[in-house]
Amino acid sequence: MKLVTRAQLGWPSSAAPTQTSTKGVKVHYEGATVSVKLLDDHDLCIDKWKAIRKDHLANPKENYSDIAYNYGACPHGHLLEGRGLGRRTGANGNQELNRAHYAICGLVGSKGLTKPNDAMLGAIRDGIELLRRHGAGKEIKGHRDGLATACPGEHLYAWVRKGAPRPGDSPSVPGPRPVVDLSKVIAAALHDPDRPGTPVSYAGVRTVEKALVAEGLLDAEYADGHFGGATVKAYSAWQHRCGFTGADANGIPGQVSLDRLGAAHDFDVRP
Repeated sequence: MKLVTRAQLGWPSSAAPTQTSTKGVKVHYEGATVSVKLLDDHDLCIDKWKAIRKDHLANPKENYSDIAYNYGACPHGHLLEGRGLGRRTGANGNQELNRAHYAICGLVGSKGLTKPNDAMLGAIRDGIELLRRHGAGKEIKGHRDGLATACPGEHLYAWVRKGAPRPGDSPSVPGPRPVVDLSKVIAAALHDPDRPGTPVSYAGVRTVEKALVAEGLLDAEYADGHFGGATVKAYSAWQHRCGFTGADANGIPGQVSLDRLGAAHDFDVRP
């Protein structure tokens, strides 16, 4: 999964209402022209995603608190964070429909770029499976299921009607994902010594440290299974990247920031 986080987009934490479970996910598209130039330039996909959020926030009729979708998917296979995990969508038409399903938007439209490629379908499937691991039920529907609209367009809707299969029927993750226990990571961050050679208090710390190394926040030599000073400092930098400040960015992991790190680096978090 190639996740582009809100922090990487330069966005603060979402102000959308909290919602930790739904019946499933609804798939959307842009009911307007989408340039085919997106196929050749991923930067244009990022610009498009930011423009959608800007348009939503400027819409006085809908009074959006954020971009309406939980995630977007681009033709380069990137999953773009919108409201993200545990947030009610604003895209499905009314509050009853929004409470029933989360929402993912493929960056295709009614004109121009209208047909999703395999990379986009794979990214949408990544988003569906990510949301399922964090409260979404098994339903996969189109926006038009329950509302009079053409969304998500002819091609995406045909794919949804087939069950939204992953292109090539390949699994999203080869084998079980690591599971990190949040309470044990917190305990390690509070009590692990800085001295090398001491016993590792919790093996899941290595999973967190490897993710911080991949983010460029921790030197590989400190990914030793100890949540010592270097790891605390690196995790604080990750919290700032997630939009947290002050005491909320003290380097001690919390549920939201650790969920986001896991989503970006293929591990799950147990509260």
